[in-house]
Amino acid sequence: MARQAGKQNCRRVVLVSCLALLAAGLVGDFLWASSHRFSSVGMSLPSSFTTVIGQLPPNSNGNDTEKKKEKNDKVRERKLSATFQDLAAPELKWEKMAAAPVPRLDGAAIQIRNFLYVFAGYGTIDIVHSHVDIYNFVDNTWGGRFDMPKEMAHSHLGMVTDGRYIYIVTGQYGPQCRGPTAKTFVLDTDTNSWSDFVPLPVPRYAPATQLWRGRLHVMGGSKENRHTPGLEHWSIAVKDGKALEKEWRSEIPIPRGGPHRACVVVDDRLFVIGGQEGDFMAKPGSPIFKCSRRMEVVFSDVYMLDEEMKWKVMPSMPKPDSHIEFAWKVVNNSIVIVGGTTEKHPETKKMVLVGEIFQFNLNTMKWYVIGKLPYRVKTTLVGYWEGQLYFTSGQRDKGPDDPAPRKVIAEMWRTKLILNP
Repeated sequence: MARQAGKQNCRRVVLVSCLALLAAGLVGDFLWASSHRFSSVGMSLPSSFTTVIGQLPPNSNGNDTEKKKEKNDKVRERKLSATFQDLAAPELKWEKMAAAPVPRLDGAAIQIRNFLYVFAGYGTIDIVHSHVDIYNFVDNTWGGRFDMPKEMAHSHLGMVTDGRYIYIVTGQYGPQCRGPTAKTFVLDTDTNSWSDFVPLPVPRYAPATQLWRGRLHVMGGSKENRHTPGLEHWSIAVKDGKALEKEWRSEIPIPRGGPHRACVVVDDRLFVIGGQEGDFMAKPGSPIFKCSRRMEVVFSDVYMLDEEMKWKVMPSMPKPDSHIEFAWKVVNNSIVIVGGTTEKHPETKKMVLVGEIFQFNLNTMKWYVIGKLPYRVKTTLVGYWEGQLYFTSGQRDKGPDDPAPRKVIAEMWRTKLILNP
């Protein structure tokens, strides 16, 4: 009897030991998964990550290479937030039109009646254009090329029109990341003749520029080092392509500085939309001012200036968006914005291009995503004619699965514009 009781006690000890080991293994697995999912990955990631799937538990069989491969393929699989993904949007039917005479990046465009005037821009990082091309929406042809003044900036321009005269303000002079100029000019589109204008107080890259209440307003942009955001806001009275004052007047500073934003006037209200803080800078000591990447912060902020001359915060864009200074049109009391760039990819750190069309309905003060572009693209030059939305030029993505920038384009596309009421 004693020997049998001893055997039973031994079995109980073995059973309890096995259960204890199993429980310890389960607790260990739980703690391992918790620590890897929430501590070492989830909690340290920026808010741009919405879902994180942690690593699979180690395979107990070290010789099972197939399972190891499967495990490695699933390691740290991530789903990025909408900032880095294409937003859901209606598919549009796009028609390819006659391409522009040259490819352009960081160019400028102004529409007057049925003509789209397309200015300057990079052809490549080492080549800049110094002429104007004109697109005629009536017969869908390019023509009427003419030269710009030799001292006029080649990219990052501020530009606006009163319907005849185009005011061209400051910008970058030359290729790569050369310095800005404070010189300004006026183009009379009836005669295609140029005249000098009052220089800006200091040079700026890509300042927000608009005509409002009889004054030419220039604000924000980047300072002379191409990276530091400017907050200054100046204005000068103008009429028929001429300055009515000898000097620019200081106005209320813009709430957030920086270049590459849309600036729109509708119903006596001035809107400043999107943009970024920071930009590429010239590499120190480079004889060709070679561009060197710096940290940029792209934002979705929208500000409005009204009769009280106070900046008011408006509803933000659906995603941060920059490089949109000539990518907009006002149609049926809505502001339509085409393409751009958003925040850098959190893993590759590469620039991410935007492939959506946005609508800001000024009746409801709401944003909508109203369509997809043929591809993601930044610094589009946009026009609108008889129900059709056009865009040309810019820099497109590497392909459907890679939103990073690649090719500078000359293509022109159009689609029927359908707005949300």
